[in-house]
Order: sequence, then structure tokens, then C-alpha cells
Amino acid sequence: MVLTEEIGVSVMDMAPVRSLYQERPDYRVDLLARTNVMSAWLGGVCLARSNACLIVDEQDHGLGVYFPRDAVDFSSLEPMDLRTVCPFKGQAEYWRVAGSEGSGIAWSYPEPFPEVARLAGYVAFDLDEVRVTIGKGMYTGVRP
Repeated sequence: MVLTEEIGVSVMDMAPVRSLYQERPDYRVDLLARTNVMSAWLGGVCLARSNACLIVDEQDHGLGVYFPRDAVDFSSLEPMDLRTVCPFKGQAEYWRVAGSEGSGIAWSYPEPFPEVARLAGYVAFDLDEVRVTIGKGMYTGVRP
């Protein structure tokens, strides 16, 4: 089973997770901290809201929004047994809509590779399934 460029496997079948940064030192995964208020919506349900999100700009992928884990309302989500490996971020864990048999709509990297260590403690949503809104940012006087 292939999910974008990540490989989906069951937890029991996991091989050691290996980074490809040595082979591809030119590969870019930029993590951009922003103070904009961002919200993740599934229909009329707000799954997350924060002004401390990371915008992830990964080469060959497009933008993603990662919310601090404590900003996510997990009452509408349930964990899945699915784990995937991204050769540039690490092993991801997934959540789906609670009570559904659907695919994962949210994921995180509990132990990301050192190059993207800041992703630890953040959760992203599938932008084809979840609508993310971006509001006004706050000037802090320092670059995040």
C-alpha cells in the first residue's frame, strides 16, 4: 500500500526507520512557525485551532499545516494501527474520524528525524478531507 511517497505498514511489520538525508542532502523540508490563527474543520466541527502552527513546505509535496497536539480536539478522532514511513520526516501515526472505517485524516511524527525535530508534538490534517483556515497573524517583533 503506497500513500503518496510514504509506505503504509502494520505496526508489527515495521522495519527500522531510515533517513534518506545522507543520500539526498539537497532535499528540502522547511518548517515555518507562524502566529496566524489557524483552524482545521471537518464539516461544521472544529478539530483544531491555534496561533502556534507550523507551515511545512516539503519539496515535491506542497504546503501542510501542523497544529500543536494540545490544540487538537481528539474527541472526534480515533487512532489507527496504520504507520507510514517518510524518508525525510520519520514514522507517522494516524487518526481517522471516530466511529468510521475510513482512512486517516490526521497524522503526526512522534519521533521525527533530527533535521525536522520540531515536528514532534504537532499534528497535520489531510487537506483533501479537512478544511484549514488561516486568519490574521500577530506581530511579535521577532522572527519566529
